[in-house]
Amino acid sequence: MTFETEHLGSSSSADHFATIFAAIADGAVEREQSRTLAFDAVDLLRSVKFGALRVPKKYGGAGLSLVDTFELLIRLAEADSNLPQIIRAHFGFIENRLHRQNENEKGRWFDLVASGVFFGAAMAELDDKTGTTTSLRRGESGWILDGTKYYSTGTIYADWIAAIAADGENRYHVAVPTSAPGVERLDDWNGFGQRLTGSGTTHFRDVHVADDQILNVISTENPPGNAYLTAYYQLFHLATFSGIARAILRDAREFVLPRTRTFGVPGKVSQKDDPLVQSVIGRLSSLSFSINALTRRVSEALASASVYWEQGIEDHPSYANAEIEAFQAQQIIVGQILEAATLLFEVGGASATSATRRLDRHWRNARVLASHNPAIQRVRELGDLVLNGTPLGSAWRTGTARRSADSQEKAGVA
Repeated sequence: MTFETEHLGSSSSADHFATIFAAIADGAVEREQSRTLAFDAVDLLRSVKFGALRVPKKYGGAGLSLVDTFELLIRLAEADSNLPQIIRAHFGFIENRLHRQNENEKGRWFDLVASGVFFGAAMAELDDKTGTTTSLRRGESGWILDGTKYYSTGTIYADWIAAIAADGENRYHVAVPTSAPGVERLDDWNGFGQRLTGSGTTHFRDVHVADDQILNVISTENPPGNAYLTAYYQLFHLATFSGIARAILRDAREFVLPRTRTFGVPGKVSQKDDPLVQSVIGRLSSLSFSINALTRRVSEALASASVYWEQGIEDHPSYANAEIEAFQAQQIIVGQILEAATLLFEVGGASATSATRRLDRHWRNARVLASHNPAIQRVRELGDLVLNGTPLGSAWRTGTARRSADSQEKAGVA
């Protein structure tokens, strides 16, 4: 299957990928039961160039809008909520390239993506303080990358890895192929949810990096477009919550319709006609509607901001607006998805807890996702914004700038 880009609109795009989504959904419970990594599902996405949704048409992609792209990601999350998280870093890599104005650079990376290549990311480290210990140093024949990264979501499925490394006080964003000597990816993620995302450890041991694999130098004081990218990555989680909400409603309906026994009522009673069950389904329907509506609102805010982002504009008020709406929506959506994932079990009593159904995966996956960007931290920031006008992320940016200034002072630079 290849892109018929002239037909990929908001409705026809979903139809275009419907068969793929159905195939991924068919294997979701079995993969969860056996904890089988989703290589088959990722290969299905690769076969239809799903990773090139945001790549402009002139580079061989679909050139979809953000709104249409995130609607497809919601559909994908409904099929298997591991998948959007697996490819989250890949789509972030593309969004970064859309912001860059060097056409030769864009062409190189977009050509790879349009051919079916997936990118992973290796950013986080385990240390007693926030920072980057992974090093990039000049060797006799080029750059050498050394270090260990954790929570490398999706990297085990990827063809290339985008990583952050430091050379003295400079930080670099680099890309390396997963096949490069010295690259080792481990499946050691042990979270109780999102278990198939490959969020494990990545080792770089004397990995050679060419000059054209250095994507950009990262500002330590005020990363360009930080608010835009923060909103973008957060929207991925909101889209996954939306897909989980749809899957919960789907699974609840499929569970109820064939059943003829209701607890506490003698004889055979059609469960679909039970007022209590109807109330549960009605609530699940409303929760799904609310989560999806809020996610759509954030995707539209980010789509408005993307006009400036793709022009290479480093900062724009619409970036901060999208970030604010993303975190406001998060506060509501997290509570609603966890309610829905718990309420699901009220449609069937003990029989709904059967391990063969794995309905518990919806709560586990939602709970783990909600932990990635702590809502309790974001709600405080939102309150500080309303009361004092303090921009979101100020503590992070201030701390980063202070660490940079301290380091320069120690080195005698300032």
